[in-house]
Amino acid sequence: MTIYLDKTQPITARVEDLLTKMTLAEKCGQLNQRMYGWDAFSRDGDVFQITDNFKQEVARFEGIGALYGLFRADPWSKMNKETGISRVNSAKVANMVQRYVVENTRLGIPVLLAEEVPHGHQALDSESYPVNLARAASFHPELQQQVAEAIAEEISDKGVHLALASALDILRDPRWGRAEECYGEDPYLAAELTAAITEGFQKNGKIAVILKHFAAQGEPVGGHNSGPVSIGVRELREIFLEPLRAGIAKGALGVMAAYNEIDGVPCHANKELLTTILREEMGFEGIVMADGCALDRLLKLNPDPKKAAKMAIEAGVDLSLWDDVFPFLEESVTAGVLNESVVDQAVRRILQLKFQLGLFENPYVEEVVSAPSTNWKKLNLQAAREGVCLLKNEANTLPLKGKQKKLAIVGPNADALYNQLGDYTAPQNQADCVTVLEGLKSIVPKEWELIYEKGSEIREKVTDGILKAEELAEEADAIVLVLGGSSARNFNMEFLSNGAVSSKGPNMDAGENVDVADIALPEVQLELFRAMKRTNKPVIVVMIQGRPIAIPEISKEADALLTAWYPGSVGGTAVAEVLVGKYNPSGKLPVSIPVSSGQIPVYYNQKAVEYKEDYFDLTGKPLYPFGYGLSYSSFKYHDLVINQEHVDLSALLAGEKVDVTVTVENTSEVAGEEVVQLYIHDMESSITRRKKELKAFKKIRIEPKEKVEVTLELDKTTFEVWSINNKYEMETGGIQIFVGGSSDTTLVGQVTIVGG
Repeated sequence: MTIYLDKTQPITARVEDLLTKMTLAEKCGQLNQRMYGWDAFSRDGDVFQITDNFKQEVARFEGIGALYGLFRADPWSKMNKETGISRVNSAKVANMVQRYVVENTRLGIPVLLAEEVPHGHQALDSESYPVNLARAASFHPELQQQVAEAIAEEISDKGVHLALASALDILRDPRWGRAEECYGEDPYLAAELTAAITEGFQKNGKIAVILKHFAAQGEPVGGHNSGPVSIGVRELREIFLEPLRAGIAKGALGVMAAYNEIDGVPCHANKELLTTILREEMGFEGIVMADGCALDRLLKLNPDPKKAAKMAIEAGVDLSLWDDVFPFLEESVTAGVLNESVVDQAVRRILQLKFQLGLFENPYVEEVVSAPSTNWKKLNLQAAREGVCLLKNEANTLPLKGKQKKLAIVGPNADALYNQLGDYTAPQNQADCVTVLEGLKSIVPKEWELIYEKGSEIREKVTDGILKAEELAEEADAIVLVLGGSSARNFNMEFLSNGAVSSKGPNMDAGENVDVADIALPEVQLELFRAMKRTNKPVIVVMIQGRPIAIPEISKEADALLTAWYPGSVGGTAVAEVLVGKYNPSGKLPVSIPVSSGQIPVYYNQKAVEYKEDYFDLTGKPLYPFGYGLSYSSFKYHDLVINQEHVDLSALLAGEKVDVTVTVENTSEVAGEEVVQLYIHDMESSITRRKKELKAFKKIRIEPKEKVEVTLELDKTTFEVWSINNKYEMETGGIQIFVGGSSDTTLVGQVTIVGG
């Protein structure tokens, strides 16, 4: 028996044994992920077959490293319920693909199946969870770990190995269309959630998470998708590296490079980023995957594909995606452009991962796919509930009481399922999904009457829509107006080779490659809001959105305001539960909401330098700050205690912690959940520090009139900075500590680091 099949041998030995048996062509085949997965099969009814294209791809590379999107279904892939792979057929088709590769290649190396899981598996019959921006609003890492575990359970049963999960992008410019894929604007929150999902996805040992995108994609110039990023090394380290650092600490097995360049160097050709920082400094041992067609963009640096391939693989890219550059790796070696040892190192990583996931022992999965777990739907609903942020509740307009017998439900997002799901969404089973209108119908008292009118599209008028909505609303006791944006693709759109939208749709104003110059709510929706206000009835505005939308007029004039972001397939139930008081909202804003596009950037952790915050013509403050969110309960913070006024630097380095304790009191008659947030400001430093930085948080439940003492621990990582000496270190001096229910808090203490 060869060592590479002998489970008693260490994986490293098995990898080396297999590597010695491989030809250069076979090695390069393991690094190519050139094919769209939906082109690998054909379907006639429920009969699936391997296509000639797939057979030719396997033959061309004498094997295949990975196959992306076998199960992907959406307008770009043109896969739907008639053409794509249903849940019940998924394992059968995965095995068919796997069997062909194993049985029709010399060495029988199994293929990795890679799939998108930005908010659930982008495939037919799959659970569609809230987007990252909504899930971040929960400030609840344990819940998000459970969601990741559920997604991993679902996809591993289908035969998937690589879960491509958005996690690393930090939202610094809300004009960017992919804002919904971010865990917000703060690196600490994003890091905590990245750690949680990494642990969740990889818990069952069958899935390797591919965390994307590395690095700094969330601050493109002008908000343009994949645009250049103008930041320095300190901004890179303070803001953009922390999520991946946290993911690596939890054992992340993969990372995807980002499209953007940083200071003139594309991430896919950035050896400092992908090797020096990622591998040598952070200790990452997994694979680096390219983003779709990104390696082709290196041809702008060097038009010779052999040299472009060399740039990428020497920088640290291991696995390609749909490009026409990595197919030149073999020629690059034979022409003397690239040393084969560099190829060997990338192949080692791919083989290592395949051995780690047990593909050689168990390349196939059970073809009897179990029914979806009822727990998945429960988790989906809870994730949606905890993502709802209540921003205004004038005169206790909410929750809706029995006196409102007739509700007018109005707005473009009131009964538009796909508008609440976000980008990267597969065709849904309507019976498993709930819009806001449907959620209210199922939950309000039977004696209530609900009347509905759309009123407008997201950015276009509906004939007489506003007039009809106003006439209808005149009859109501209260109005629920559901506004916002949409990342919903349609099958008539045009797409780039990497799947990004290249044409405008009638409603899609967010999502990949759909950036906006102005984040204000579209005028047609403002007209609809004004019409509702003219009725002099209470107007409750629900925002369904994938980015922060500037709504100063609505914030001022609405009687109540909440945002559910894109709350997922059962988000309508969650919103309805909040509106009627069945669920007490606990969401906190993971991103600041601007008054206007002209304020951007408006994130809370600005540099603490001397400048005039306000503009001549506008405030400099956001409409709502990071961490903000109301509840039907009311909370009071008091008795901030820091266990030591002074702490020795050497003691922190040795593992000593600083305990910060605060008492949180529920002063209302309603039980509720509160997110206790701790921020710091370093008052003495070798470099400019930020006004505030989130460094700890804890979500707690407090009963009516109850007081709860909460302790938050701070360790050396809390106080480390990328110092003037260009290394992570702590510096002596005073640190202000702020504790409260948002970033705009005034309960302040101080600790001083001494020694040296």
